[in-house]
Amino acid sequence: MNSSDDMSARFTEAIKDTGFEGDIASDEKTLTSHSKDASLFIIKPTLVVFPKHTDDVKRLVRWAETQKKAGVDVSLTARSAGTDMSGGPLTSSISVDFTRYFNHIGEIHEELGKLTTEGAHDGVTSDVTTAGWAITEPGVYFRDFDKATLKWDMILPSYPASRELCTIGGMVSNNSGGEKTLLYGKTEDYVLELHMVLRDGNEYVFKPLSLVELEEKKKLQTLEGEVYRQMSELVEKNDVLLKKAKPPVSKNSAGYYLWNVLDTKRGVFDITKLLVGSQGTLGFVTKIKVRLIRPRTHSRLLVLFLKDMNRLGDITNHLLQFKPESLESYDDHTFKLAVKFFPIMIHRMKGNLINLAIQFLPEFWAVLTGGMPKLVLMAEFTADNDAAALAAAQKAQASVHEFAKQEFSAPSRITQSPREVQKFWTIRRESFNMLRQHVKGLRTAPFIDDFVVAPKYLPEFLPKLYAILDKYPMTYTIAGHVGDGNFHIIPLMDLHNPKSTQMIAELAPKVNELIFQYHGSITGEHNDGLVRSGFLKEMYGPEVYALFEKTKHVFDPDGIFNPHKKVGVTWEQALTHVDTSQAL
Repeated sequence: MNSSDDMSARFTEAIKDTGFEGDIASDEKTLTSHSKDASLFIIKPTLVVFPKHTDDVKRLVRWAETQKKAGVDVSLTARSAGTDMSGGPLTSSISVDFTRYFNHIGEIHEELGKLTTEGAHDGVTSDVTTAGWAITEPGVYFRDFDKATLKWDMILPSYPASRELCTIGGMVSNNSGGEKTLLYGKTEDYVLELHMVLRDGNEYVFKPLSLVELEEKKKLQTLEGEVYRQMSELVEKNDVLLKKAKPPVSKNSAGYYLWNVLDTKRGVFDITKLLVGSQGTLGFVTKIKVRLIRPRTHSRLLVLFLKDMNRLGDITNHLLQFKPESLESYDDHTFKLAVKFFPIMIHRMKGNLINLAIQFLPEFWAVLTGGMPKLVLMAEFTADNDAAALAAAQKAQASVHEFAKQEFSAPSRITQSPREVQKFWTIRRESFNMLRQHVKGLRTAPFIDDFVVAPKYLPEFLPKLYAILDKYPMTYTIAGHVGDGNFHIIPLMDLHNPKSTQMIAELAPKVNELIFQYHGSITGEHNDGLVRSGFLKEMYGPEVYALFEKTKHVFDPDGIFNPHKKVGVTWEQALTHVDTSQAL
């Protein structure tokens, strides 16, 4: 028995001795499956545990804290679906999987409410009417949660492109956003309440508090009281610095969102604004209460086909004037993948094979004739009836045509059926999964995959970005939420080749530096994990980064929860975990 096997055996026995009732695994298959997510990293855990209920989580945390104080090198890292693109749920210690047992949906309730979300266009905000709320455990897959809430004609609109694969816990952990974020905001806007086990092994409920309620919490002689005392002092003392540090973009998942905790205008102290997006570094979420909205019933897509991306920024800013519900994009590489993997696309769409095949005839013809666009833009206009949705799309189409006709070509069409709408959305949503699963000899290497700049900067920013990328010999796809200025650039690489690792090491700092020049964020929705945590000090400056370190210390001074994420890791250290095994 080697030292790793000996450690896993000792940990297993010790955890069982606490009365832990869940499952514990150290077999090679389980450890291997938990050594990867959707990132470019690989770290093999010592042990994988599957807590059965909240008491198991409490036992596990108390055991780990005791071990840590005794000098044992152990930590706990939460994991759900493993779709994270940042390396967030990877650990060399104990992986805590919530999907096996924490997968129950609780109460769903209708109740009208209001919230205000940040807009992407010149700081304009959107007022959103919420229709109700739901309670769920973190290991529930979004696809199952969505089916349950749709029975009530309600949805959680902050779902990402991986909506068929991800869990609600992962969405909260990363502060996910997606195609509807342009209008409806991100996951942080929808979390009403979090049940969370902190380092003392006790479960606490965190929700928005009035300032009077905050003062009562601060009187508690418990860890909860300590957290409220220290965090309120931290955010109040540094209010000006934190408000200035907040990136002027509509989406941001970088760092700890300390600037959102204290709302002086409303007199609200909401620590869930910090816990959302914290990637399991502050404690373990065991239950989640989220707002829901009632979706508009009719949708039309205005689809634009750009021969080049030189005027993408101008077109984006023009389209935003018409307030589409979403404004998405995908490039010619994604377009080709849709044709190449046509059977997979048909399977994803479901329905009559012949009718679905007919939907893809324009794509086949574009490939055959060389008439493939460089970028496809999808502006979605929704309403409570089809006539209104169509009218909105037609108004935007006419204006874009008039705007573009003197200077550049931007052919467009408005979708004529729900099936045609589904085709474009399937291509957009499934592109990354197709890359991961079906491109042979190369693998996806997401490391500049989620940056955001305000749309007004795109005309100036994008040419500089392409100038950087063009210096490197690599194939990549571009997709993303162009209306938010949020782009996903996914290179395809053979990470077995040392030149690829060197390219990653050089390119990430260059792209990030350009993003910082335009006051952007290095991650709009995928979060920091290993791939971006090492750049947070540069993004926010040493003073704010020190506040991130203090925040981690308030919640987890011994480092038992997902260490080396958010704070305590450099880019150079992260690179040592790049998966350089033979390309898949």
